[in-house]
Amino acid sequence: MPLTVVARLKAKAGMEETLKAVLSGLLAPTRAENGCIFYDMHASDDEKGLFMFTEEWESRERWQDHMNSPHLQAFEAQQSELCESWTLFTGQRV
Repeated sequence: MPLTVVARLKAKAGMEETLKAVLSGLLAPTRAENGCIFYDMHASDDEKGLFMFTEEWESRERWQDHMNSPHLQAFEAQQSELCESWTLFTGQRV
């Protein structure tokens, strides 16, 4: 069953452009991953430094592979330095 993921990340003050660049760097390698149906990044028009990802994966297992990928692990190592907050939603389309 496909897995939908929505991630919301808010940059720390002064880190907005850095976070945007780092997150943008995740797009191409993630879209090339086995099981990625779509992986889209959005920047808020209303709140500076707020980014949302909408994702769909063939299965939770393929998403977990993504979470363990070298590019995601590299981002996670920087996440606390760049992000004020982040939330993650996972679920299935109804």
